[in-house]
Amino acid sequence: MTIHRLFSVTTKYILLTGLSIMMFFPFLWMVISSIKTKEEIWQFPPVWWPGDPQWGNFSEAWNMAPFGQYIVNSVGTALVIVVIQLINSAMIAYAFTQFRFIGRNIMFGLILASYMLPVAATYVPSYVILADLKLLDSYEGIILSNAVSVFGIFLLRQGFLQVPKDVVDAAKIDGANHWRILWRIFLPLTLPSFIAFGLISFVQNYNNYLWPTLIIKSEDKMLITQGIQQFFIQEGGYGMQWPLIMAASTFVILPLLVLFLFAQKWFVSGISDQGVKG
Repeated sequence: MTIHRLFSVTTKYILLTGLSIMMFFPFLWMVISSIKTKEEIWQFPPVWWPGDPQWGNFSEAWNMAPFGQYIVNSVGTALVIVVIQLINSAMIAYAFTQFRFIGRNIMFGLILASYMLPVAATYVPSYVILADLKLLDSYEGIILSNAVSVFGIFLLRQGFLQVPKDVVDAAKIDGANHWRILWRIFLPLTLPSFIAFGLISFVQNYNNYLWPTLIIKSEDKMLITQGIQQFFIQEGGYGMQWPLIMAASTFVILPLLVLFLFAQKWFVSGISDQGVKG
């Protein structure tokens, strides 16, 4: 390896290591802060590791609010939304790649254009529609209002475009209908794209705060983002109990970390190679 090549590789790894530390540091600081005392949180210069780790902060924070119920509510609604979005996105993407009809490109352009609209601009009409359907303060309202994902349509369409036409034609010759082709041909060949989109959609819906806050009012139906906000205001004393707030935030994001650790291979594959299995 030449000196220039060695310098280039070393610089790249140093840069990537630095960026990784910058990305990971807030999470690490949150975990460490969750086992500090309130005095250590505010101490200057900052204390890196607490003198006496307060591991009981996790159990105390967990018992001060129904976080178990909040997490179940968020995971349940997010999973249902992901399944519906995957089915809808797959069918729409299949239609745009396999059917020939007038105005196809214009329609796809309009769908992409809607993705550029600020999300908040859709809140008022969406709220009115759910109110007319009497779906406010319900999981059905959350699920219905998130049933379609423009990003999912775009991502799966890009993956479907990479599927060899000969494979599709062979399936049609064998008598396979469109439904069978979609789930027996396109799904296996573009599985990384499905998994990548499923992960992104799950994280997005699990972390969604503003829209659920507008339509969910019952405490027993609140999602985890609302639960954290309520905990910050009531039990956290508007930020006076930072160790407990940090502890609550830590176990709230654990489901996302576990999910990513198990599916990171598929996630990276779906983003990097547009989802086509070799």
